[in-house]
Amino acid sequence: MSRFNALLQASFKSNDTEEWLDVHFTRPIGLVFALLWNKLNIHPNVITILSIFLGAGAGCMFYYTDLTHNLIGVGLLMLANFCDSTDGQMARLTGKKTLIGRMLDGFSGDVWFLFIYVAIAMRLYHQQIPCTDVAWGIGSWILCSVAGFLCHSPQSSLADYYRQIHLFFLKGKDGSELDSYQKQVDTLKALPKQGAFWERLFYTNYAKYCHSQEKRTPAFQRFFMKWNASQKEETRLRFLEGSRPLMKYTNLLTFNLRAIVCYIACLTDHAWLYPLFEIIVMSAMYVHMHRTHEQLCEELSRELA
Repeated sequence: MSRFNALLQASFKSNDTEEWLDVHFTRPIGLVFALLWNKLNIHPNVITILSIFLGAGAGCMFYYTDLTHNLIGVGLLMLANFCDSTDGQMARLTGKKTLIGRMLDGFSGDVWFLFIYVAIAMRLYHQQIPCTDVAWGIGSWILCSVAGFLCHSPQSSLADYYRQIHLFFLKGKDGSELDSYQKQVDTLKALPKQGAFWERLFYTNYAKYCHSQEKRTPAFQRFFMKWNASQKEETRLRFLEGSRPLMKYTNLLTFNLRAIVCYIACLTDHAWLYPLFEIIVMSAMYVHMHRTHEQLCEELSRELA
């Protein structure tokens, strides 16, 4: 048991950035699968691909209104999440990290929720809007498109960015996946003119992803440039002190909370609750997290100046 606990701790990114439900439920189960699949010499990328099919299957199940299909959807999405946890834990414990793995890891969650939003939009299409006798119709597609593309996507990308920033200041470059737009552009330019298709595809899209994160965090970009020039230990510790309370929002804006709300909404046949929760509640958390983080960076920038 002590060896298992030691491996479990080693598989965490950090105690600051792990969510309670992951620490006590998802990660231990993921580690059991990781140890089993590693013993069978199954590569983490295979597990990620499996999670994509499981998550897509879960989304399809949420199209139906009966309890059986929705319970299957809950089970499939939970399995997909266990697989997603497993591949990351295996990669951290065994060092089996690849470019394709990074591509698949970012792609998998997007596929899950794309299927979920499409399924909910189709499910609601012929249902009546609550307290009216009017069908959702095209409104269901508008609702789910706003929730998915305008809310969910920027929320999860910025939450991931803030988590990687925190890990960088906590554990240094080796303990974080914090990247910059310019670094991806330089990597793209260094690739050979011919071939390297997958590398070009990854770094082109990853550069856009990094650029979108940097555009939304001007105060952090100014602070980070000044801190890199000074490397003041006191400032690093002050940043971590201010950033640590925000990690709960980065966790809430990733998987667990939105999955739980999705489960409840679909199982009670009030599927419209999930995209509405995304638009109202999750967006409010996103705005608070973003504003607080930028204010922290502005304050520390002034002190460095």
